[in-house]
Amino acid sequence: MMNDIFKGYKGKALEILKKYNIRVWSEATIKTTRGDFKGIVLPRSENDDDLHIVLKLDNGYNIGIATNTIKQIKEFGYKEAHYKIPEKEFPTSEDKPNIKLFGTGGTIASRLDYRTGAVIPAFSPGELYGAVPELADICNLTTEKLFAVFSENMGPHQYKTLAVAIGEAISQGIEGIVIGHGTDTMHHTASALSFMVQNTPVPIVMVGSQRSSDRPSSDAALNLIHAVKTASESDIAEVLVCMFGPTSDEYGLLHRGTRVRKMHSSYRSTFRTIGDIPLAMVDRNKITPLQQNYNHRRKDTQVNILPYFEQKVSLIYYYPNMQPDIIDSLVDNGYRGIVIAGTGLGHVNKPLYPAIKRACQKNVAIYMTVQTLWGYTHMFVYDTGRDLMSNGVIPADNMLPEVAYIKLGWALGQTEDLDEVKKIMLTPVIDEITEREPYNGYLVFQGGVPEIEQFLKKIHK
Repeated sequence: MMNDIFKGYKGKALEILKKYNIRVWSEATIKTTRGDFKGIVLPRSENDDDLHIVLKLDNGYNIGIATNTIKQIKEFGYKEAHYKIPEKEFPTSEDKPNIKLFGTGGTIASRLDYRTGAVIPAFSPGELYGAVPELADICNLTTEKLFAVFSENMGPHQYKTLAVAIGEAISQGIEGIVIGHGTDTMHHTASALSFMVQNTPVPIVMVGSQRSSDRPSSDAALNLIHAVKTASESDIAEVLVCMFGPTSDEYGLLHRGTRVRKMHSSYRSTFRTIGDIPLAMVDRNKITPLQQNYNHRRKDTQVNILPYFEQKVSLIYYYPNMQPDIIDSLVDNGYRGIVIAGTGLGHVNKPLYPAIKRACQKNVAIYMTVQTLWGYTHMFVYDTGRDLMSNGVIPADNMLPEVAYIKLGWALGQTEDLDEVKKIMLTPVIDEITEREPYNGYLVFQGGVPEIEQFLKKIHK
């Protein structure tokens, strides 16, 4: 019973709660040396420290209050919270498209388990309808949970399994695919599916959330609405990433799977198209194309599934004074491919040259990208680049480093013939290599600069 009253608390924090006779779920005012705070005392994660008491404020945010700052706690009420998402039967209609949602472990709609600190996803159609009832106005939804992993644990096995499952769903007549995915490596999976699922007749839309559903600023519900609308109504039959456009909730952006990257650790508008512009904007009411160069939706169920991947491939971010044993160790451990994110136009230091040459002589495929992200490798401009090419390094044009890594794994999964690998690598599948980057495909706003400040004031007053 004592453990139920003080769920998860221990040590100094538990002493403080006992001293003032405060239970978990108490509505309390906590006086501290840093001011007074009012809210609900929450349970603690079992793995958290014993030096803080967690309080949910009236605005919905949680704060941790250091025990050494607490002067007094007074209870004025008790309000045990239940974070269960209501479940209702998902209504269906013959006049709405049939959409399939695959789950990989991302938290599109969720509740928070304060005992463990885990975010528990809602996933069944009934749970999703209870959390986001607007979905029923858009489509008939079915779901299939393929994995329950954090996105950093997604890898070749998951890529291949997901590609095969998508192929099966399309062959059965599904009119659009949505994939719930953690945001950290969503762009890796998007590029993998772009290569493994080709000539799709329907949209394949990846979606996630930067902030879980228990937070007032969560982007989960709106991202899901945008993704489902895209899968149901969009004419773009490609692998897409659908996430917030601006930091506000005005609209989402649809990014091509081979030209998208996560660019901020916490902003809701974290995903950006690199070296191009997004394919479209989406809001609750409409989808607005920004490009006309895309594969269009078809009514057939034909799709090419190519679920190949060689795991012994590495991506190296070059840095000054990198030592040759980095390359040697990869070769010694049986790696068959290396992608280098080089400086400038595609450069590394001279001490690496012998190791690179040895690797290429042992039939290790080495491709060069640029760590600037925007722009192309131009390895013929300086001696450094020409020397690297003479040692066997192949420039990968304007492929993003992560995309080149995924594509090289996919290519090596199909053949050991390095000439064939080169042909696969340098033949664009879906704009991972482009002939040019548009002038507005490279925009980095710099706050404080007069013209940018003036522009921002016009757009967001």
